[in-house]
This record gives sequence, C-alpha cells and structure tokens, in this order.
Amino acid sequence: MRFAAGLAAFGFLAMAAAAWASPPGVTEKEGAFVAPDGRALYTFARDMAPGKSSCNAGCATAWPPLVAAAGATDDGDWTVITRDDGSKQWAYKGKPLYTYVKDAVDGKATGVSPAWPLAVK
Repeated sequence: MRFAAGLAAFGFLAMAAAAWASPPGVTEKEGAFVAPDGRALYTFARDMAPGKSSCNAGCATAWPPLVAAAGATDDGDWTVITRDDGSKQWAYKGKPLYTYVKDAVDGKATGVSPAWPLAVK
C-alpha cells in the first residue's frame, strides 16, 4: 500500500513539474531566461498579438528567434508558434523569444531597451 501511495505522489509531482518545464536547455539567471547557448533571451515590444512574431527578415537576423525543434510541443506557459517563414519558435506566455547577435555567450545582455526587454518569469 505504501508503495502505491508513493508511486501516486511521485506521478503527481512529475505532472506538476511538467507544467512548469521550460524548453530544453533554457535556464534562468537572476530572474531572466537564458537560451541554451548561454545568451540572454528577450521579448519584442512590437509583438502585440499573442503567439505571433513581428520580427522577420532583417530583424530576425539581428534578433534570432529561439528555435523550437521539430516535434516540440506546448508545455504550460511555454508554447510553440509558427513564424511567417514556417519555422517554429518558442514563446513564453504568448510572447515570442529571441536572442541578440551582439550578446556574448556569458549571458550579459547588451541589447536591453524599451523595444527589447529581457524575457522574465
């Protein structure tokens, strides 16, 4: 009986953790999200419609989207959106996520501005 209760508790905790899971490799540092390559993650103030990126073409060259792998699926606040070019991108609470090409992989965010705030929880 104890074993079954323990197994049930483990299953509940695993499901609760999954609801808060982030995309593979995304971490947090001082309350802000960090991409798997160590660069800071940003949102874009012009992304007004939830789940829709307004940063395409040249914008996406300077502000690369956080790419979602083929087969990636929504997980709680983390969602996969389809970009104008058909590629997939991660979004947090409906806001698409980006890195900045001039940032180093040490996590130092050099692109912060009113248009490009850090992505935070």
